[in-house]
Amino acid sequence: MIRAIHLGPLTIQSFGLCVALAFLAAGAVLYRRFAELGWDPDLAYEATGAALVGGIAGARIWWAVGDPSALVHDPVHQLVGSSGLTWYGGAIGGALAVLAFARWRKVSMWDLAGAATAPLALGYALGRIGCQVSGDGDYGVPSTVKWAMSYPHGVVPTKLAVLPTPIFETFFVGLIALVLWRLRDRLSPQWLFALYLIGTGVERFIIEFWRRNPDVDGFLTVAQITSVIMVALGGALAIWMRSRERPPLAH
Repeated sequence: MIRAIHLGPLTIQSFGLCVALAFLAAGAVLYRRFAELGWDPDLAYEATGAALVGGIAGARIWWAVGDPSALVHDPVHQLVGSSGLTWYGGAIGGALAVLAFARWRKVSMWDLAGAATAPLALGYALGRIGCQVSGDGDYGVPSTVKWAMSYPHGVVPTKLAVLPTPIFETFFVGLIALVLWRLRDRLSPQWLFALYLIGTGVERFIIEFWRRNPDVDGFLTVAQITSVIMVALGGALAIWMRSRERPPLAH
């Protein structure tokens, strides 16, 4: 467990370092995709920066709305610390920021969404490495399986053997990123985005059964409800695209 790296007087939090590396990797992949499409590759880093700012803001706002008591108790730490980052708030905030960027730069939103699917999935997969190495509490429920592990020195410590769900997410979302990248020239941007919504939504819905997040209605967690919405939107988009591809009926 590596919560921080100390370089003389400088202390680098492992979670923040992994998040930074995740955004750099996503930006590099998006840069290559922009170049393949004949766009100005430098715009990729602008889009990544917009996603970073919007994602962090969205994650904080979503978390603050859901846990206002913690914000009141210690506002400075909660607003700038490494905890309190929700993936669904970050996804919404990042998406809104990128949409605003696309409108500002007059880039097709669908083309940008399709180009960003693999980088988005890759960034998420690498970001989960930060959750694992810092032990920030995103681990799973107690378990006796051989691959269960404890996080005694984590940001949210536990001496119990629990499921290392961040590792699961890095693996499965990493596979989704690879599939989307391989399909980038075979499918339209709308199809790529639909697959991204469905794939990541299903992945998170399943992982939540092993996570320690509390249910909000006796069965599903907030993340699972959000995942259902993502899958529904992706499915609706896929159905719409399928209907457009069908030839018109002959009279």
